[in-house]
Amino acid sequence: MPKRAPSADDRPTLRARLSTTLRDSPVGRGWRHGKDIELGQRSLGFAALGFLTLVPLLIVVSAADPAHGRGFAQWLGDGLGVSRAARDEVARLFAGPAQVLRTTTAFGLAALAVFGLSFGAAVQTGYEKVWNLPPARWYARWRHVLWLAVLIGTLYVTATTTLWRHSAAATPAAALSAVLFFWWSQWMLLGGRIPGKALLPGAVLTALGLLGLRVFSRHVFSPLIASSAVTYGPFGTVLVVQSWLVGVGVVVFGGALAGRFAHEEFSTGVKALRRRTRR
Repeated sequence: MPKRAPSADDRPTLRARLSTTLRDSPVGRGWRHGKDIELGQRSLGFAALGFLTLVPLLIVVSAADPAHGRGFAQWLGDGLGVSRAARDEVARLFAGPAQVLRTTTAFGLAALAVFGLSFGAAVQTGYEKVWNLPPARWYARWRHVLWLAVLIGTLYVTATTTLWRHSAAATPAAALSAVLFFWWSQWMLLGGRIPGKALLPGAVLTALGLLGLRVFSRHVFSPLIASSAVTYGPFGTVLVVQSWLVGVGVVVFGGALAGRFAHEEFSTGVKALRRRTRR
């Protein structure tokens, strides 16, 4: 029996073709993989751990600035990029540097450092999910110690170096340092299991995402902190800061995920170009 020629009704509709194209595109594959790694829940965990483990440690470290006495509230205000009024509301949440130094003990500082390592473990797990890697061996926990030390040192130097803060080179220097830090962070926490050239796009996209989040904070979080402080008091400011940390988590893991697909698409395009040139 002869085969029936395909009719117009058998052809996929425009909507079906667009749906297939979008599903197979890097955006579609990234969206599905983002759901697979539970990007939203992972970012919530990033914010919770950051607020409970990393923030107390940074409060102590920021109080040790001998030159300017800048407290963590000023650090956080700089990171948020919010207005002066919003920074004043944030400052009410934290003790001043002098009080922090008077009440901090060696045991408390050691406990904070130990708890802070769980934050590094959470970031490592997120990167492993992004690249579909198995968990690292237990003896690789030293990487969390080194990563946490470099993170604190980077934040401290960035926050306390006021000579170039308001200069024209401030934004490019901050962007370059962010790219280098997130490039190194992925390589260190993943134990070198992914080549450095594959990690670079994720570092660049993460730095750009944090810059965009800073602009978003100035236009959205600044008035939101003021209104929340009036409605809910200091608790309202905590909610906004926690929301900002969730946004940072989305940028950190989402930037790495987008960088992975950008690298894969670029590699696929280069291979296809080489095949065509060989013919």
